[in-house]
Amino acid sequence: MTTPSHGALPLVLRIVAVLFITVYALTVVWPSGWVWHPENSAYLQMILGIYATLGVFLWRAAANPAEHLSLIWFTVWSSFVHAAIMAVHSFTDAGEMGHLPGDVAALFLIGAVLAFATRKGMASAGPVSRAA
Repeated sequence: MTTPSHGALPLVLRIVAVLFITVYALTVVWPSGWVWHPENSAYLQMILGIYATLGVFLWRAAANPAEHLSLIWFTVWSSFVHAAIMAVHSFTDAGEMGHLPGDVAALFLIGAVLAFATRKGMASAGPVSRAA
């Protein structure tokens, strides 16, 4: 039995996974574009923990994307929603404008690339058979 091809989707999933797992480095290098509420380290730890965990699960999903579509689509849509909320806050708090070219843009881009790769990858894999 051959494994269906998912195009570039496994690679895209692994790249996003690594970005999510290592996002802490961006908070050190470019805090004005990646750190919200710098006075509240607990907030940053919470967000970093959530994204690192999601990254680990996306890495695992790359081995068989068809089995993890709900996780992949959650990542796509939660990235769009998170970015939209941050964009609104960036415009309403002038001190947070640095996030627009930082994490806001990154999450919109991640959502878009992952959505595109998922659609293309699932189309190239053909129909998914499900065991009853």
